[in-house]
Amino acid sequence: MCGIAGWAGWEDAPPQAALERMCDVIVHRGPDDCGYHMGPRVALGMRRLSIIDLAGGHQPISSEDGRCTIVFNGEIYNHPELRRALEASGHTFATHSDTEAIVHLYEERGVDVVQGLNGMFAFAIWDDRTERLLVARDRLGIKPLYYWETAGGVAFASELKSIRALDRFRPELDEEALALYLMLGYVPDPLTIYQGVRKLPPGHRLTWSRSEGVRIEPWWTPLRDEDPGLDEAEATAEIQRLIEDAVRIRMIADVPLGAFLSGGIDSSTVVAYMTRHSSQPVRTFSIGFEEPEFNEADDARAVSEALGTDHTQLIVRPDVDALIEQVVLAFDEPFADPSSIPTFLVSELARRHVKVALSGDGGDELFGGYERYDEVLRTRRGPPDALAPALGGLVRRLPQATFGRNLMLDWTRDAEGRYAGRVGRSLDPREGGVGSAALTARANPFDRLLDPWFRQVPNGSLAHRMMSVDLLTYLPGDILTKVDRMSMAVSLEARVPLLDYRLAELAMRIPSGLKIRGGVGKWILREAVGPLLPPRVLEKRKQGFGVPLRDWFRKELKHRVDALATSDALAPWVDDAALQRVLREHHAGRRDQSATLWRLVVLDLWLTAEGAAPSRDLAALVEGR
Repeated sequence: MCGIAGWAGWEDAPPQAALERMCDVIVHRGPDDCGYHMGPRVALGMRRLSIIDLAGGHQPISSEDGRCTIVFNGEIYNHPELRRALEASGHTFATHSDTEAIVHLYEERGVDVVQGLNGMFAFAIWDDRTERLLVARDRLGIKPLYYWETAGGVAFASELKSIRALDRFRPELDEEALALYLMLGYVPDPLTIYQGVRKLPPGHRLTWSRSEGVRIEPWWTPLRDEDPGLDEAEATAEIQRLIEDAVRIRMIADVPLGAFLSGGIDSSTVVAYMTRHSSQPVRTFSIGFEEPEFNEADDARAVSEALGTDHTQLIVRPDVDALIEQVVLAFDEPFADPSSIPTFLVSELARRHVKVALSGDGGDELFGGYERYDEVLRTRRGPPDALAPALGGLVRRLPQATFGRNLMLDWTRDAEGRYAGRVGRSLDPREGGVGSAALTARANPFDRLLDPWFRQVPNGSLAHRMMSVDLLTYLPGDILTKVDRMSMAVSLEARVPLLDYRLAELAMRIPSGLKIRGGVGKWILREAVGPLLPPRVLEKRKQGFGVPLRDWFRKELKHRVDALATSDALAPWVDDAALQRVLREHHAGRRDQSATLWRLVVLDLWLTAEGAAPSRDLAALVEGR
């Protein structure tokens, strides 16, 4: 696990000191080592977190003739098999690292090297023979990759702060990205908060050459048609086989390894399979808050006892006012998933004992675990299409405090619009939003928020289409971004076996009726892993990795909420009357506006700091350390 950065093509290229600055600002991603490669038209740099081949895995790594050079972030789980095949083809290895397997495979396959890799990765390969840069990101977006295309060249990095470290970069806000952030709570791929800087989407590759400039191409997609003929028993057996193999190959490491354990189905499944491939009790970690509704520690402890793990848990009451400021700035752009706080806390706890932790992320998107899927499916059909716009307009004219107003507004939306209402919030003050008139004009109508992604999956059941959209948006934009940044903030590698691409391809072929049955999500996953888990795991209602925002807004964070009303940073982007209404409703207890207020607190912090990197060690802010 590492952080990478560099550029290609600039005739007036900066000196190596600029590349070193790009890497220095992401030292948390790789505190163990650093390395640089400078050429006439290329610069490759990296910070290394040593996991495989601790002594010999120094990067950059080149091919035998030195003409192809790579910097790499991630892990390739099938590298032993690749190594054997490449050695049989005549390649000579100088290390035992997975990185070297990629560069030799590139010599064999060129840009199609990505097709042979099973893992999480973002890498850059410079080919002296063709004077071409190849940058690629893994299939599901587990590892991040940003790029900035300019006249005559391109820069890339694992985090935005590396691009900001370039003297020639002049940050300017992207208003479309800002609007989407306020609606979704994150900036979706391929946008970033800065004009001109983009995220390389999952399953895509970027090539640069002097003759063609930058080209972006997809090389994999999670989208699959449902297979109504898929045999239920065979699918169940294949789920079991693939999860077991995905967990097994992710337990390969030359450093101590453990797992996050919440007590839910996904993390418990991962830990259960880990116990089958470990000669020692698996190290597991969980955190909880003092507030009972946000404390899963008892569930995690019960699973640990049933599976025989070596469990460490911590009930925390962090210095949240100091902690959120540093967590917010660790993302480099506005990011408002409040579960980033417990994700950081459990990562920090695990990092005291291990260097790698397996996580259960991905099961909800693949197997229909979110309650919002069933909510949309059960929502009564709205008015005829011809009447819906007019009825929606009438509802929007009703006072915000009108009883049932939001339910009526939801009723006038089609299925895609109702799903948007579960995953996002409108900017329009007439729909309960807080966006300024100028910013609201930048966004599509809220009913159509997810249309660009729904259009990519026009076929299949509504449940299948919702899960597919989540795989394209929420999973890489929110869940995986959160896990990567918060684990990397403490130099911990997080691995996600449920997002093995083989399992993802199978899961997306399984009919939604086998995933959501009788209002219960993950039905077929429960059938597959149920024999391994304690009954309480299967009986437990889904509980997100939540935080006590309402309590914090009344106590530790009240001053931050109160300050929103007079924030100069927010003024250009927020409608003042709408903001005052939201504050009144929340303080009076008429409506829980915690989600909206959290997005505004995060945005205010980020805008005020102008995207600056954290200045203090996050771990030092955890109470009791």
